[in-house]
Amino acid sequence: MTTESTPPATAPPSFIKQAMRNMVRKGRQSLFHFGLTALGFIGFIVLVATLGRPTLPQ
Repeated sequence: MTTESTPPATAPPSFIKQAMRNMVRKGRQSLFHFGLTALGFIGFIVLVATLGRPTLPQ
């Protein structure tokens, strides 16, 4: 009786792991893009809040 040893099938790395590897590898560029995204999102929220502000009669 012979037994074949097959290596266990490994799942492909998750998208989160790949993103983290990219972030570590690219370093400063990733932080810059993250900062731009954060500022853009905050700016969008402030814009929507300003445009949606109710006007009170005086």
